[in-house]
Amino acid sequence: MTVRRLPHILAFLALPTLWGCSNSGADAPPPASAEALAAIKNEGGAPRDALGRAIDRLFDDEAVGRTDALVIMKRGAVIAERYGQGVSARTPLQGWAMGQCVTALMIGQLVSDGRLRLNESAPVPAWQRPGDPRGEITLKQLLQMRSGLRHSETGDAGQGDVARQSDRIRMLFLDGRDDMAAYAEAQPLEAPAGQVFENSSASAVILSDLAARVLSPDSDPGRRRRAVEEYLDNRVLDPLGLKTMRVEYDRAGTMIGAAMVDASARDWANLGEFLRHNGSVKGAQILPRRWVQFMLAPSPRNPGYGAGVWLNRAEPGENARLYPGTAKSDVFACIGEHGQYVIGSPSQLLTVVRLGASDVQQEQALHYELGALLALFPSN
Repeated sequence: MTVRRLPHILAFLALPTLWGCSNSGADAPPPASAEALAAIKNEGGAPRDALGRAIDRLFDDEAVGRTDALVIMKRGAVIAERYGQGVSARTPLQGWAMGQCVTALMIGQLVSDGRLRLNESAPVPAWQRPGDPRGEITLKQLLQMRSGLRHSETGDAGQGDVARQSDRIRMLFLDGRDDMAAYAEAQPLEAPAGQVFENSSASAVILSDLAARVLSPDSDPGRRRRAVEEYLDNRVLDPLGLKTMRVEYDRAGTMIGAAMVDASARDWANLGEFLRHNGSVKGAQILPRRWVQFMLAPSPRNPGYGAGVWLNRAEPGENARLYPGTAKSDVFACIGEHGQYVIGSPSQLLTVVRLGASDVQQEQALHYELGALLALFPSN
């Protein structure tokens, strides 16, 4: 993700207000398209024309990249929904790193069941040898991305030698792809456990491996995969009603919880609603409330990150993934590469999902547009 600068964010968020104040026909913004207005079922308190224009801007391929799906939910109901060519409400779409939210939910159920312990050493066999400092890494530190393990998240599969220096690319697509957990768990510490935050796909893969270890009787890839699939379906996906969500596994039978998770836009929105409701679905508590509160609480080394979820608690400026100083402080998001967003705003009773494909520059514009969209809705 690229760095977001506050002055530009403020300027973008001000656009709807400035447009609304203009009395000059020459300066007035273009009207919302018929397609955008047809996508709106209920304004949810936002100005209808401004909302329509915001939807149109999110489907401007040149500015923000290709948008495959946009879903806006207010008070638990879909109030606006629009899809790209060939995409429907049932089409599974790649969430990339948003899959880390799903991994954190699965780990929460295992902790609730007493099969993993949050504040104890992560049970990775290679780390338990006497004198290995990695034995100090706890499950909580992995969830909060402060394990201290060496990791480079940057890089793209098309960047040649640079990509080979990225642990994320190497783990997911190159020499680590057959056994991603083995690659991630073999890395040495570059900082004391718990002391430094670092965005790390490897953390979610290690967590997925720990889930398989406690659910499967042996290391057979097929049995590992079936055990995790069954648990994930029975304890997370089915109770949440995520019927289209599917995850991929590597050849070692480890869930690729860092990236390879697909679901329809509505199911991604339902995931956001689940987090917004602190782990309940239609009043039924599926995951302990305290676990979701932990996921949405600022971690000790980065107030802008919780556990599997980005938070609007960072200071404005560098490394702020959301909208500090402009959006509500309780806003949270699952964010994936190439412009995937599930944004929840409890104060606004709102969940917004955007799925598609954006390059680095388009991601920045997309980020601003989503902030402008949030700003249209009142608090409730």
